[in-house]
Amino acid sequence: MSRPRVVFTVWSDVLCPWCYNAAVCLERVREDVAAEIDLELRWKSYLLRPNPEPRPFEKFRRYTESWMRPASQADSGEFRVWATDEDPPSHSVPPAVAVKAAARQGKFSRYHHAIMHAYFSRNLNVTAPETMLRVAAECGLDTEAFARDFDDPALTRAVADDHNEAVRLGISGVPCVLLEGGIQLPGSQDRNVYRKVLDRLLAREGAA
Repeated sequence: MSRPRVVFTVWSDVLCPWCYNAAVCLERVREDVAAEIDLELRWKSYLLRPNPEPRPFEKFRRYTESWMRPASQADSGEFRVWATDEDPPSHSVPPAVAVKAAARQGKFSRYHHAIMHAYFSRNLNVTAPETMLRVAAECGLDTEAFARDFDDPALTRAVADDHNEAVRLGISGVPCVLLEGGIQLPGSQDRNVYRKVLDRLLAREGAA
């Protein structure tokens, strides 16, 4: 008997600590339910910082102290207050394009997690081209193809299209999961919340 299929469309920003938690948690949920449900996670870009903005280093480092709040959430990612001399990331677009470049090689999930881990735990500037390429190599991607795809204007347009779609849907913050039927589940939720949502969706499908 085939497993029922459920799609979660997730709007996210690589530079958002709560989105990092959502990425970690949702992957664990997908593993939890794999025997019962075919849960597809469709990730889309949301740009919290669409344009390059200078950020004084010490002010940025103090900002990263706030990461200890999402670090305390169950099923969180790995966080460390900024402890390197790396510059702050410039804006949301470069890593958003990078994850789409990785997706062209079928390694979205691996790269998506790795680039977030590089930022929040390894304290690397994930908008620097050399860092994005380094993470690609660590994930086993073809780095020449990755670099070529990263420069493809179609991927930058796709990032903008994702963000504009979110705006049209009334999504004003991330992470945000769009459920079948147009229901929105905003914020980084605990694993049991996502499980309960799946149970309700399946119960509704069974009743129908």
